[in-house]
Amino acid sequence: MVHLRIVAPNTQCRHVIDLLENSDSVFNIVHLENVARKPDGDLVLCDVARRDVSLLVADLRELNVDVDGSIAIEEVDAEISALTSSKFRRRRDDVGADPVVWENVSSRTSENVELSQSYLIFMTAAMLIAAVGIYFNQPILIVGAMVVGPDFGPIAGVCVALVNRSRRLVRRSATALFVGFLVGTAATYAATVVLREVGQIPYSLDFDSHTLVRFISNPDFFSVYVALLAGVVGMLSLTTAKSSALVGVLISVATVPAAANIGVAAAYTDWATAWGATIQLFLNLTSIFAAGLVTLLLQRRIYMRRRLDHLADDDARSAAGLPVGTSRRRHVDPDQEPAAE
Repeated sequence: MVHLRIVAPNTQCRHVIDLLENSDSVFNIVHLENVARKPDGDLVLCDVARRDVSLLVADLRELNVDVDGSIAIEEVDAEISALTSSKFRRRRDDVGADPVVWENVSSRTSENVELSQSYLIFMTAAMLIAAVGIYFNQPILIVGAMVVGPDFGPIAGVCVALVNRSRRLVRRSATALFVGFLVGTAATYAATVVLREVGQIPYSLDFDSHTLVRFISNPDFFSVYVALLAGVVGMLSLTTAKSSALVGVLISVATVPAAANIGVAAAYTDWATAWGATIQLFLNLTSIFAAGLVTLLLQRRIYMRRRLDHLADDDARSAAGLPVGTSRRRHVDPDQEPAAE
């Protein structure tokens, strides 16, 4: 279940209320007149079945609520109500329901693609942890580095930006990813040189003897296989808010350790290992991108089909004064609204 907080001008709020009252997915509607400030207007609260949130928000945007007011989306962990539980459960458990709240997906990815100080610290720390695992052939440290690494955020950001056709978000995500790996690899190289000179790590390193962590610089069929599966699961975890699955994705893909191995091998002038780690990093990133993008496109296609059916058949749109069969914002957001058939 999802809770909406809507602020709309008094003149438009009548249409908003008509839309909500005639929607089978909306419950617990509260209308408070003239209580909102900045922007001034009415406040409307309601609960919505998760599968229909994006459809309803798209209708509200047609009423220009996002222009003249605001729409806040909040997840509801539980609601106790005998009056609406059975009807809501039928909507929630409908076979084939699309659980994606696209507005939340865009918000999550937008927050996780910033090239910030904390992002660079996390990326650098993850690679330094992975480097220690490489020095001493300790796979547990490699796993820890995978969990710490924040690189999936920009990867997902590129996929979402491509689906939404947002060039600005593509540039931000790609920049964060590139700079993060560059800074982390350079820091790993510098740390390795310093630690070797002060005698904390061996002066020479035989990478071939490190059998427990050698997988991060020896790409094979399963490198791509695992990365493709991780890309699918990672995108599903993002769109369905399954954060526990995302942790498994981070552990299963050796992007951060491969980048760290480039820095370590370069410090030891083992260019064969550095090249292998570079190929490993490229294959992992490419596979995750491809699988994540295809998964997101399929989910978007399902939503657009449901949106088209909603435009044609939903009685709530007529009650709110919205056109049937087409969207008012089709000419404004052609990538977000389906063309009428």
